[in-house]
Amino acid sequence: MSDVETPTDTGAATRGWLIPAIIGSALMMQTLNATVIANALPAMAHAFGVEPLRLNIAITVYLLSSAIFLPLSGWIADRFGAKRVFMVSIVLYVATSVACGFAQSLDQMILARFAQGAAGATMAPIGRLVLLRSTPKNELVGAMSVMTMPALLGPVLGPVLGGAIVTFADWRWIFFMNLPIAAVGLYLVNRHIPAVREQGATRVDLLGVLLTGVGLACLIFGFENLGRDELSPIAVAGLFVAGITGLWVYGWHAGRTPHAVIDLKIFRNQTFSASVLGGAFMRIAMGANPFLLAMLLQVAFGMSAFSAGLMTFISAVGALLMKTAAPPILRRFGFRTVLSVNAVIVGVSFVAYSLFRPDWPHWAIMVVLGVGGFFRSLQFTALNGMAYADIDQDQMSRAATTSSMMQQLVQSIGIGLSATLLHFLMQWQGETRLTVAVVSPAFIVIGLVTMISMIWFLRLPADAGDEMNNRKGN
Repeated sequence: MSDVETPTDTGAATRGWLIPAIIGSALMMQTLNATVIANALPAMAHAFGVEPLRLNIAITVYLLSSAIFLPLSGWIADRFGAKRVFMVSIVLYVATSVACGFAQSLDQMILARFAQGAAGATMAPIGRLVLLRSTPKNELVGAMSVMTMPALLGPVLGPVLGGAIVTFADWRWIFFMNLPIAAVGLYLVNRHIPAVREQGATRVDLLGVLLTGVGLACLIFGFENLGRDELSPIAVAGLFVAGITGLWVYGWHAGRTPHAVIDLKIFRNQTFSASVLGGAFMRIAMGANPFLLAMLLQVAFGMSAFSAGLMTFISAVGALLMKTAAPPILRRFGFRTVLSVNAVIVGVSFVAYSLFRPDWPHWAIMVVLGVGGFFRSLQFTALNGMAYADIDQDQMSRAATTSSMMQQLVQSIGIGLSATLLHFLMQWQGETRLTVAVVSPAFIVIGLVTMISMIWFLRLPADAGDEMNNRKGN
């Protein structure tokens, strides 16, 4: 059972658009920061005196920290109240952002980003949890579209704003700019978000948190160091063995623990499994794309951060435009058809990025990026909505936590995979720096990876998730 106390009587309008818009605005801090830092990596690498490829750890360590601390988010929300934890997360996130801005070395940046990831670990799943508990299922796809629209302003503004900051000011301001966003977000959350609290929170599964944290950390750092010289091959293999062992032991532990931090039985739900496991291959590309584009446009093409930002922001504009079209498309065709057909379109769009060359007209590159962003947005709207189609209210907390944890994990794998691909391609081609010929084939690999998701989507029943799209009887 859940208890919802609404501080202001805003009625159906509040539930329909105000609550998801406010939650999405708070999450905009994270999406803005994620896109801005990808654009700033070459400048940060120069400031710290390291190779640009090495700076991918600034993104990976954030996702690593989030994946470690995410399993606790559902229990914390049930124990202390989702709204309260959401507000604390905003405060801690902006504090650690300031710490990132003051970092004087790569080691300091890694520590600050780890702390920032821990602070942000609860923001997305708890924000989503508030929405899930306050919105009827038949309104959930529309509400999630509203929630993601402000969050998508981050990717829209991020490349241009980040590029301008890096080119005309100092990259440190990409972290300091979170201060005003956090102040506005705190006010709106406190004023309008209902106090959602799950009664009778269970005891925290500390052993489960330890096992999942160690397992995920070892796997992510294994991917981070694959094919590199920082660790020996034996050490990298040891990381993979430790990671797989930790997660296997957790699976054994979860089967014998009534209140395991991650309920693996939830994967028996076909729509949830298709969204999280099938969607993982889409999110690998989502993690890799900003990093690869920054390396291609800024390092290989030699463009300034601002010029590259002006080009890549069009991808997020396409994603934003799709948000209004997604609900009617899903009502018309259903989850299975949309996810299956669109998986091919998304994969082809990534492969098309491999054709970019320095002599291409900028408008042509922007058109391809815009089309890719448009269809990726449809895919993620469908994936996020379908995940909860058949989830009961008493499972929402763990479902939201599990989904968010998997998203962070696979995005970090995407970044690690893309950096590893570039490293191997450089060695294979005998290059000592990133060139167009080195970066382009990585987009082909990433595009093919996304199409693996169709294995899960094609197995869905034709009416999967129809309750959420109001397609019953259609």
